[in-house]
Amino acid sequence: SEVPNPRHLARRLRRLRRANKALARKQPGSANRAKAARQVAKIHLDVTHARADFLHQLTTTLTRSNSAIVIEDLSVAGMVQGRRLARHIADAGWAEFRRQLQYKAAWYGTRLVVADRWYPSTRTCHACGQVNHDLTLADRRWTCPCGTVHDRDVTAAINLLNLAA
Repeated sequence: SEVPNPRHLARRLRRLRRANKALARKQPGSANRAKAARQVAKIHLDVTHARADFLHQLTTTLTRSNSAIVIEDLSVAGMVQGRRLARHIADAGWAEFRRQLQYKAAWYGTRLVVADRWYPSTRTCHACGQVNHDLTLADRRWTCPCGTVHDRDVTAAINLLNLAA
Protein backbone atom coordinates (compact mmCIF):
# COMPACT_ATOMS: atom_id res chain seq x y z
CA SER A 1 0.00 0.00 0.00
CA GLU A 2 1.04 3.58 -0.52
CA VAL A 3 2.29 5.53 2.50
CA PRO A 4 1.99 9.32 2.19
CA ASN A 5 4.88 11.54 3.23
CA PRO A 6 3.82 13.07 6.58
CA ARG A 7 5.98 16.17 5.93
CA HIS A 8 6.99 16.77 9.51
CA LEU A 9 9.14 19.82 8.71
CA ALA A 10 6.61 21.35 6.32
CA ARG A 11 3.95 21.21 9.04
CA ARG A 12 6.15 23.18 11.46
CA LEU A 13 7.85 25.47 8.93
CA ARG A 14 5.70 28.52 9.72
CA ARG A 15 6.52 28.28 13.44
CA LEU A 16 10.19 27.73 12.61
CA ARG A 17 10.33 30.80 10.36
CA ARG A 18 8.72 32.98 13.03
CA ALA A 19 11.09 31.69 15.71
CA ASN A 20 14.10 32.31 13.45
CA LYS A 21 12.91 35.87 12.75
CA ALA A 22 12.48 36.48 16.46
CA LEU A 23 15.98 35.12 17.08
CA ALA A 24 17.46 37.39 14.41
CA ARG A 25 15.93 40.45 16.09
CA LYS A 26 17.49 39.76 19.49
CA GLN A 27 20.66 41.44 20.70
CA PRO A 28 23.71 39.09 20.44
CA GLY A 29 24.76 37.77 23.86
CA SER A 30 21.49 38.66 25.59
CA ALA A 31 19.35 36.36 27.74
CA ASN A 32 16.41 36.90 25.40
CA ARG A 33 18.52 35.73 22.46
CA ALA A 34 19.39 32.56 24.37
CA LYS A 35 15.68 31.97 25.03
CA ALA A 36 14.86 32.53 21.36
CA ALA A 37 17.66 30.14 20.32
CA ARG A 38 16.22 27.50 22.66
CA GLN A 39 12.80 27.99 21.03
CA VAL A 40 14.27 27.41 17.54
CA ALA A 41 16.13 24.35 18.80
CA LYS A 42 12.91 23.00 20.38
CA ILE A 43 11.04 23.23 17.07
CA HIS A 44 13.87 21.37 15.31
CA LEU A 45 13.79 18.75 18.07
CA ASP A 46 10.01 18.33 17.68
CA VAL A 47 10.49 17.70 13.96
CA THR A 48 13.26 15.18 14.66
CA HIS A 49 11.22 13.29 17.24
CA ALA A 50 8.07 13.22 15.07
CA ARG A 51 10.07 11.92 12.10
CA ALA A 52 11.85 9.27 14.19
CA ASP A 53 8.56 8.10 15.73
CA PHE A 54 6.87 7.80 12.33
CA LEU A 55 9.82 5.92 10.80
CA HIS A 56 10.04 3.49 13.71
CA GLN A 57 6.32 2.72 13.58
CA LEU A 58 6.34 2.30 9.79
CA THR A 59 9.45 0.11 9.61
CA THR A 60 8.25 -2.09 12.48
CA THR A 61 4.86 -2.56 10.83
CA LEU A 62 6.42 -3.36 7.46
CA THR A 63 8.97 -5.84 8.76
CA ARG A 64 6.51 -7.62 11.06
CA SER A 65 3.74 -7.97 8.47
CA ASN A 66 5.74 -8.92 5.35
CA SER A 67 7.98 -11.87 4.54
CA ALA A 68 9.91 -9.87 1.92
CA ILE A 69 10.42 -6.15 1.33
CA VAL A 70 11.93 -4.59 -1.79
CA ILE A 71 13.42 -1.10 -1.78
CA GLU A 72 15.32 0.85 -4.41
CA ASP A 73 18.86 2.05 -3.88
CA LEU A 74 18.26 5.68 -4.89
CA SER A 75 20.83 8.43 -5.26
CA VAL A 76 19.37 10.60 -2.51
CA ALA A 77 22.38 12.95 -2.51
CA GLY A 78 21.80 13.62 -6.21
CA MET A 79 18.05 14.06 -5.75
CA VAL A 80 18.54 16.59 -2.95
CA GLN A 81 20.71 18.77 -5.20
CA GLY A 82 17.66 19.75 -7.26
CA ARG A 83 15.81 22.66 -5.66
CA ARG A 84 12.27 21.55 -6.45
CA LEU A 85 11.91 18.47 -4.26
CA ALA A 86 14.99 18.72 -2.04
CA ARG A 87 13.21 19.77 1.15
CA HIS A 88 10.50 17.12 0.80
CA ILE A 89 13.04 14.37 0.12
CA ALA A 90 15.19 15.40 3.06
CA ASP A 91 12.08 15.68 5.25
CA ALA A 92 11.10 12.07 4.49
CA GLY A 93 14.31 10.65 6.00
CA TRP A 94 14.95 7.92 3.42
CA ALA A 95 18.42 7.01 4.66
CA GLU A 96 17.13 6.43 8.20
CA PHE A 97 14.18 4.48 6.77
CA ARG A 98 16.55 2.14 4.93
CA ARG A 99 18.85 1.77 7.97
CA GLN A 100 15.93 0.83 10.20
CA LEU A 101 14.51 -1.57 7.61
CA GLN A 102 17.86 -3.37 7.41
CA TYR A 103 18.26 -4.10 11.10
CA LYS A 104 14.56 -4.75 11.77
CA ALA A 105 14.35 -7.14 8.81
CA ALA A 106 17.16 -9.13 10.45
CA TRP A 107 15.31 -9.06 13.79
CA TYR A 108 11.98 -10.28 12.44
CA GLY A 109 13.29 -12.65 9.77
CA THR A 110 12.07 -10.57 6.84
CA ARG A 111 13.96 -10.79 3.56
CA LEU A 112 15.09 -7.34 2.41
CA VAL A 113 15.87 -7.01 -1.29
CA VAL A 114 17.63 -3.83 -2.46
CA ALA A 115 17.09 -3.11 -6.15
CA ASP A 116 20.08 -1.76 -8.03
CA ARG A 117 20.26 2.01 -8.45
CA TRP A 118 20.05 1.65 -12.24
CA TYR A 119 17.18 -0.88 -12.30
CA PRO A 120 14.48 0.65 -14.60
CA SER A 121 11.52 -0.07 -12.32
CA THR A 122 9.29 2.73 -13.63
CA ARG A 123 10.32 2.35 -17.27
CA THR A 124 9.76 -1.39 -17.68
CA CYS A 125 6.39 -2.72 -18.82
CA HIS A 126 5.35 -5.39 -16.35
CA ALA A 127 3.23 -7.13 -19.00
CA CYS A 128 5.75 -7.59 -21.83
CA GLY A 129 9.09 -6.51 -20.28
CA GLN A 130 9.88 -3.76 -22.80
CA VAL A 131 11.84 -0.79 -21.42
CA ASN A 132 10.62 2.71 -22.34
CA HIS A 133 13.83 4.78 -22.67
CA ASP A 134 11.95 7.95 -23.72
CA LEU A 135 10.16 8.29 -20.38
CA THR A 136 10.81 11.58 -18.56
CA LEU A 137 10.22 12.41 -14.91
CA ALA A 138 7.20 14.51 -15.86
CA ASP A 139 5.45 11.50 -17.46
CA ARG A 140 3.32 10.04 -14.66
CA ARG A 141 1.32 7.77 -17.00
CA TRP A 142 2.49 6.07 -20.20
CA THR A 143 1.28 3.49 -22.68
CA CYS A 144 3.42 0.55 -23.79
CA PRO A 145 3.39 -0.58 -27.44
CA CYS A 146 1.75 -3.80 -26.20
CA GLY A 147 -1.27 -1.68 -25.20
CA THR A 148 -0.82 -1.67 -21.42
CA VAL A 149 -1.41 1.70 -19.73
CA HIS A 150 1.00 2.30 -16.85
CA ASP A 151 0.92 4.53 -13.80
CA ARG A 152 4.56 5.24 -12.98
CA ASP A 153 4.38 4.41 -9.25
CA VAL A 154 2.20 1.31 -9.63
CA THR A 155 4.44 -0.01 -12.41
CA ALA A 156 7.51 0.46 -10.22
CA ALA A 157 5.80 -1.38 -7.35
CA ILE A 158 4.83 -4.32 -9.59
CA ASN A 159 8.31 -4.54 -11.10
CA LEU A 160 9.95 -4.44 -7.67
CA LEU A 161 7.55 -7.13 -6.46
CA ASN A 162 8.54 -9.29 -9.44
CA LEU A 163 12.19 -8.65 -8.59
CA ALA A 164 11.68 -10.13 -5.12
CA ALA A 165 10.14 -13.32 -6.49
